[in-house]
Amino acid sequence: MALKRAKILLVEDDVTVSEVVTRYLRRDGFDVDAVGDGETALERVKESRPDLMLIDVMLPRLSGFDVCRRLRPARLPIIMLTARGEESDRIMGLELGADDYVVKPFSPRELVARVRSVLRRTHGWTAGSQQGDLTPISLGDIDLDPRSRRVSVRSEESSLTAREYELLLFLMQHPATVFRRDELLEHVWGYTFGGTPTVTVHVQRLRKKIEEDPEHPAHIKTVWGVGYRFDP
Repeated sequence: MALKRAKILLVEDDVTVSEVVTRYLRRDGFDVDAVGDGETALERVKESRPDLMLIDVMLPRLSGFDVCRRLRPARLPIIMLTARGEESDRIMGLELGADDYVVKPFSPRELVARVRSVLRRTHGWTAGSQQGDLTPISLGDIDLDPRSRRVSVRSEESSLTAREYELLLFLMQHPATVFRRDELLEHVWGYTFGGTPTVTVHVQRLRKKIEEDPEHPAHIKTVWGVGYRFDP
């Protein structure tokens, strides 16, 4: 899929924000459809499936969280937009299947970069497969197959979001190597500005899905004052 032909559905009730975001995305070559409430967004998804959705949390008729929850089975790439930057809100959005979370006010150029990053990953490009390495990886009790993008933990398949998968793939391809949060942001998310709390949230969510005891992880270890490493 050519990124410049990707269809973006923007769900934002603030007319000014909607116009600015739409203008920047179109300037970068994306096709953009903008709606102002959650119910209309769900109807538009049925009519024409977008390649990615930008969803504001505070929407009339149906909240952004509710929209994300209803679309979770469709596995659409989603970036949440919100003025609420509390960690609990970020975690809720990511738990519902969002691939990224951008807090207002944000730079339109940063948002465009994040859109391109999510699209690259959810449409076949991965940080770990840039050189065509699709060799299955088995470390400890975790098996990862880059061809099918399937992950099994203790012989049971684990359901990961696209971003969780990319993070785990990168860490497993570099076992015992410590990475700072900003380095993970660059390698897995594809940009270097801001957003390091997003890395922390994704690590927490990933631990819940692959660790027997997320509070005392055996694989994704925190190296205090530095970052994270994957121990086989």
